[in-house]
Amino acid sequence: MDILAYSFFQNALLGSLLASVLCGFIGTYIVTRRLVFISGGITHASFGGIGLGVYFGVNPILSAMVFSVLSAFGVQWMTHRGDVREDSAIAVFWTFGMSLGIICCFLSPGFMPDLPSFLFGSILTVGQADLWLLTALLVVVITVFALLYRTILSVAFDANFARSQRLPVAFVEYLMMTLIALTIVATLRMVGIVLSISLLTIPQMSANVITHNFKRIIAWSIVIGWTDCLLGLALSYTLNVPSGASIIFVSILVYLLLKVANVVLKKRQRQLETR
Repeated sequence: MDILAYSFFQNALLGSLLASVLCGFIGTYIVTRRLVFISGGITHASFGGIGLGVYFGVNPILSAMVFSVLSAFGVQWMTHRGDVREDSAIAVFWTFGMSLGIICCFLSPGFMPDLPSFLFGSILTVGQADLWLLTALLVVVITVFALLYRTILSVAFDANFARSQRLPVAFVEYLMMTLIALTIVATLRMVGIVLSISLLTIPQMSANVITHNFKRIIAWSIVIGWTDCLLGLALSYTLNVPSGASIIFVSILVYLLLKVANVVLKKRQRQLETR
């Protein structure tokens, strides 16, 4: 294929691999800890950071990272210290970030050509800086999981039990919320704000159909996530449609296929057992 000779497509393939590995680790924690809703709130709140970056002439990705981390900390603090329900705290930062981003974008002079890529994503626009960002963040995430794996596992499945064992639950929660926020922003170029949370949940859901082991879910979600990206890129190239939406569309189809196959296999097993 001639398209493989182009550097932008090579960057897209490498970026999808790095993002799949990164989301494999972070997404498994999100799904296990049941943080999908709060992660969605952080995703949309990051638009406030993008708007501030555009308005003040700062790199939107860097400003979005700072804003997302602060939003994640804000949700955590309001939930545990501010006597506010978690869903209410998420709604506050979700809507605040979106409204602030819209205001800043409208107040910024000139036209913002990158706005559609931040909202809807375009993996073909991934550059060297994005690849270095994904690589650096991946190294940090792998190091954190290697050093704190048992603690992260305990917190993910039962935070109250982890507290009873005197594990540093609060530290791990804030650390993981930081990594979740950074991962969300790092993958914005690929699928955008609108679809970013899907990259952190759907491959893990697909992996959970195959296995219930935490380590194996991470491994399978990496494989499934990269497969989704490759098939999504192929679909995007064939039909000339946005790559971000194509990747998510394919990932949902893969999940449905695995789910149907799992149901059929279980039904056959029951039939064999009853004979």
